[in-house]
Amino acid sequence: MASVFVQADDFSGAAEVGYCFVEHGLTAQVTLAAGTSFGAHDGGPSFAGEVTDVVVADTHSRGLSGAEAEALVKEAFSGPEASAAQVQFKKMDSLWRGNIQAEVSALASLGFHAVIAGALPQLQRTVRGGKPLAAGTPLAETDLWQAELLAPPADVPSLLAPADPSSVRSVDLAAVRSGSLAAKLAGLLEPGRPQLVVLDGETVRDLENTVDALLELEFRAGGRRIVLVGTGGAADVLAQRLSTRLARNAQPVATADTTTAEPQEAPGPVLAVVGSASRTAQAQLAALEARGFTVVRLHPLYAGADGAYVSQLAQVSADLRSGARVIITLAAQKVDPSASPRIVQALARFAAEAVKGTRADLILTGGETAREVLDAVGRSSLVPLAAVQHGAVLSRADDGTLVGTKPGSFGDHLALLQLYDEIRKRRGQAAAASTQTLSHKTSEESGATMTDESTHNQPLPYVAVTMGDGAGVGPEVVVAAVLDPQSNAECRPVVIGDALRLRQAAETLGIEADIQPIEDVDDAVFTPGRVNVIDLALLPADLPWGQLSPVAGHAAYEYIRVASELAMAGKVQAICTAPLNKEALHAAGHIFPGHTELLAHLTGTEEVSMMLSTPKIRVIHVTTHIGLVDAIRKINPDLVERTIRRGHEALVRAGIPNPKIGVCAINPHAGENGLFGQGEEAEKIEPGVKAAQADGINAVGPLPADTLFFLAGRGDYDLVVAMYHDQGHGPVKVLGIEAGVNITVGLPVIRTSVDHGTAFDIAGRNIADSRSMVEALHQAAEMATRPAHVG
Repeated sequence: MASVFVQADDFSGAAEVGYCFVEHGLTAQVTLAAGTSFGAHDGGPSFAGEVTDVVVADTHSRGLSGAEAEALVKEAFSGPEASAAQVQFKKMDSLWRGNIQAEVSALASLGFHAVIAGALPQLQRTVRGGKPLAAGTPLAETDLWQAELLAPPADVPSLLAPADPSSVRSVDLAAVRSGSLAAKLAGLLEPGRPQLVVLDGETVRDLENTVDALLELEFRAGGRRIVLVGTGGAADVLAQRLSTRLARNAQPVATADTTTAEPQEAPGPVLAVVGSASRTAQAQLAALEARGFTVVRLHPLYAGADGAYVSQLAQVSADLRSGARVIITLAAQKVDPSASPRIVQALARFAAEAVKGTRADLILTGGETAREVLDAVGRSSLVPLAAVQHGAVLSRADDGTLVGTKPGSFGDHLALLQLYDEIRKRRGQAAAASTQTLSHKTSEESGATMTDESTHNQPLPYVAVTMGDGAGVGPEVVVAAVLDPQSNAECRPVVIGDALRLRQAAETLGIEADIQPIEDVDDAVFTPGRVNVIDLALLPADLPWGQLSPVAGHAAYEYIRVASELAMAGKVQAICTAPLNKEALHAAGHIFPGHTELLAHLTGTEEVSMMLSTPKIRVIHVTTHIGLVDAIRKINPDLVERTIRRGHEALVRAGIPNPKIGVCAINPHAGENGLFGQGEEAEKIEPGVKAAQADGINAVGPLPADTLFFLAGRGDYDLVVAMYHDQGHGPVKVLGIEAGVNITVGLPVIRTSVDHGTAFDIAGRNIADSRSMVEALHQAAEMATRPAHVG
């Protein structure tokens, strides 16, 4: 029997947890529970001759009704594997999705206490005061549930016990860190009835305290067993602790071989199924396509229809039989969440038919998609072999198929490519030269090397992150963004600012940050939790938050000046700016309309364009900070053409090979053949659009602005060219200011910024929203040039 029993509600989570234990030297098996078959010793699948320390049962209950999920979890934890295990763990989603309330209720109905540790510090998903947070923002205020039918939870007790939240016990951070957590839990977990206890957590150390306390209690209190309900972060800590405690079965039988798979003489077929239309997934798909995968896009509208996808299926089947590599994905950027089950099942059936008669290995994104495909192809049990990034796991199925899986939102753009290279390695084939040096844990390593076909063996770009006005929210959002694991997987951020103010911001945020002053970019060291800052030391220690200050205005100017000098010297490959205050800047004697004009001046650039980017829409401006009458006077065909070209080049650089660009008119209804205006469309805009079209740029216009923004908002255009400031800014701020990014196009290096101001009214109060800054740093990394490689 296993020493640890784990239940997960989707396959990618099950594989993630399984590998946590494998990584720490234990054996693990993931079983795909179907109907009433749970566990390798209860009629379910098994690997003959193996001694398994950990059994992970995927109940595939994420998308079921609450009642169905509760029944499956009760069945799983009532089985012999769970009953005999020394430790029981329920894997939960780090964004609190799925049937958490119903599945935790199942544990209580079986008489178990449940301790819920829902933090995943590796992805800045935390719990404070019983409230789930993502990068410091309440989960309910983010767009991370945009693909879900329900609203995200505001607090954990209300999620677990909506009828009586007060029945859920809570343990705050102070108690978690007190050193006496075991005694605290023993007092809360009374013998009279099963208890639900929610623990705050922000760091890996908080999770370690939780696991250590439960081990001290031997996972029992008040005469009842305790089930730990936690994320992959909690599972990793549990695996680490148990690896030194669990006695290994001494029977002389073979254990699972996780080092290699049976080599093949020639590269075998690989089928990747990318069911997510998210930007993350599409960037990962593009990396596979660049490696030679053929992409087949299936329109979700026809999912489940008789005779749908017949021609595509015939082609994919033939390609796989010939040993090719194929991706199947969706031909739509947005999918109705209510249609997701039907679409996932259609993808799974397509995949199963396509691989018939082949020995294709699989790469699958998203837990629901992965499980549906595995069920459709008849796989019932897997052994985790390796992880290439957090949550991106390669496993071996019971028939020898290699299966790479990854949650849809996880990983940088190389995650799927790294899974493919891991498959090649285990099939006895060398990875392609361009990724032999890929970091397999980019979010955890310093200065990780990330490459693709066009950036062979090049290190991550350095990004200068300016702190902005020190009296505003800049220091707070900078600290949050620079500590973001995904940001550190994509670039090497170096802050230009004041170390003292950053420490004050970290204290305000309640974040443990190692803020280290450095003299030069070359002195930066990149380790988790560290913030490298070129410390100009311009702000007094008692600078008040939220008040206009010429001192802060001058400091903000100096941060930009130093960043510009670093860019011109080639020491940084992008600049990412926190907001400055124009009035403070002017009060300090620096008379510029804003960042864009200041950067153009400092870098000697004659003309730049402002591009605003949100998850829903991108806009580039022909004119910006001038009056409306002056803007109309300034617009001319050459300026329009140059703006279109800059926007086209920026989007191609960001991975959109042929962006569709819509160009706004100036007048209502695009002038309606002279009815409105003085013919500005024909005189000032049309010639510029035609000149761009003549060079093969996919530009359309001039179009009525109200219609164009509607079409762009639903995904018909990749970029909108706005003629003046408010024409572009108004729709962007309606459609996505909370995650908006300001990109300056035309400078010697790319520059990105938040699309909000200094927010003096909330500065220093730990309520600033860091999402825009995190996204700005992501876009800076994505669009940066790569530094020359030395060595």
